[in-house]
Amino acid sequence: MRTPDEFSKGHLQNALNYDWNGDDFGKQTASLNKANPLYVYCLSGGRSSSAASKLRSEGFKEVYELDGGIMKWRGADLPETTTNTTKSSGMTMEQFNELINSDKSVLIDFYAEWCAPCKKMKPYLDEISKEMADKVIVIRINADDNQGLTKLLKIDALPVLQLYKNKILYWKNEGFIEKSEVVKEIK
Repeated sequence: MRTPDEFSKGHLQNALNYDWNGDDFGKQTASLNKANPLYVYCLSGGRSSSAASKLRSEGFKEVYELDGGIMKWRGADLPETTTNTTKSSGMTMEQFNELINSDKSVLIDFYAEWCAPCKKMKPYLDEISKEMADKVIVIRINADDNQGLTKLLKIDALPVLQLYKNKILYWKNEGFIEKSEVVKEIK
């Protein structure tokens, strides 16, 4: 249920990719046998849950979901494969530690381009970055492009905000949160 780009960066072996957000999702699934079991997953579980509901409403008898998506799968260190010849893990832990090394607080936003709550939070995170520049540095890290780092930091859902003060994790939030709540934590 992932985008072609996401799928190319890592998927379960022998999986077929049907992009839930793609224009041809209905056409792709129409060719499937409704009596055969389907196992669906996305990065964190949101899209696959919606897709599973849609598939069930269209008459598919057995639709199973990977709880927590491929992020939980990766977090459990289970095998995956890529369609790329080289798999980039993105930012290293050393590079991440350099980012949080600041006299100011550092707010890290782990996000993905396709993530609806992430998209909803981005404008207010940009506002916080400008309005509170004297107190906090806001850094956005794309989870799709930094799989190794998210695995090391045990990020297995999106969005995730982490607030560091003096290089120490002070506060963490998983899932959508309103701007006022984030500002309260920064102050």
